[in-house]
Amino acid sequence: MGDDWRELDIANPTQEHSMLREMVRDFVREEVEPQALEHDKHEKFNIELFRKLGEYGLLGISVPEKYGGAGMDATAVAIVNEELSYSDPAFCLAYLAHAQLMVNNLAQNGSEEQKFRILPKVCSGEWIGCMAMSEPGYGTDVLGMQTSAVQKEDGNWLINGNKMWITNGAIDDQGTPADIVWLYARTGEDDKGRAQITTFLIEKGMDGYAVGQKIYDKSGMRASNTAELVFDNCLVPPENVVGNPGGSMTHMMRNLEIERIGLAAMALGIARRSLSAMNKYASEREAFGHQIRDFGQIQRHIGESWAEYRAIRAYVYDTAASTNLGLAGNRLDSDGVKLFATTAAKNISDRAIQVMGGYGYVGEYVVERLWRDSKLLEIGGGTLESHQKNITRDLVKNHDAIER
Repeated sequence: MGDDWRELDIANPTQEHSMLREMVRDFVREEVEPQALEHDKHEKFNIELFRKLGEYGLLGISVPEKYGGAGMDATAVAIVNEELSYSDPAFCLAYLAHAQLMVNNLAQNGSEEQKFRILPKVCSGEWIGCMAMSEPGYGTDVLGMQTSAVQKEDGNWLINGNKMWITNGAIDDQGTPADIVWLYARTGEDDKGRAQITTFLIEKGMDGYAVGQKIYDKSGMRASNTAELVFDNCLVPPENVVGNPGGSMTHMMRNLEIERIGLAAMALGIARRSLSAMNKYASEREAFGHQIRDFGQIQRHIGESWAEYRAIRAYVYDTAASTNLGLAGNRLDSDGVKLFATTAAKNISDRAIQVMGGYGYVGEYVVERLWRDSKLLEIGGGTLESHQKNITRDLVKNHDAIER
């Protein structure tokens, strides 16, 4: 092997990964960046641009090629999320909700019939999907969910309940629902009284499935649609059940790992853009006859941001490299990287505003939007508090992780 290992770039470990990054970066520069400010300002989801991601093969990035996907790995997922978030984290959030929460989930856990029937449509962008887990009164407390499904004598299921904060739940301002929903519902209790959760594939047009409301006036991520979904005696055929009834916790937890890596990679994109903006501005702006980068206070903002950015980058791609999309078992680091990266990115975007002063505080200079967008990453996909709990629990069982 010699010294070849010294040349390995953990963020671009193969030529295929490098080419993917270059392709997405070009797409972002030419098509994502020009529209980001306006779509944030008007709280509009750019559905036409989203469908273009399908033409580039990005909507099925982790889906095997036989179903219409690109057949790539967790590192590729991180690359796409990082690059999109450099310009437009809200647009990336819509991408993550579709490509990781719905499409990857189906690719890993669906039946062959479900995969061949649905994956080509969601990989191409013909259908836009979402995942529905949170409810008006239940988020992190998954087992407390109240949405219920009851099987009728003819084998069909009746679903009743509301889901809240669903990214891509509505795909426009007219209340058009997502084409396909990966829905978690309560279908009974085990012998200890805990909820049994079952996964259903809800398709647009099914009786009883509708958008309750699109959520407006969010602090950040305004260019991605967030909605309440209503299921009122929603009739679902048995072939739209994923796996065995009551057996969803396993694939729910497994898919959370790639979701959290994707969210941490979004934080990395925000951090890189914020650092770039403040570093350039520190050379352009003068005060008291000096570039402001000559002042110790500014040097602290830039220096700490550089160190944190590099730490996020290393942790994101190290975690991605050790994650097998088909297996669970990497929760310690998928939680750890999201815990660290999301808060670090928020801090870096905050420092960028501070360095840029009044210019940083207005939307035209981007960092104000990144700052607002970054806050959601500390809440969605698992709160910081849930990561702290999970890490502490996992280290009881796996103390050796500290010493290796």
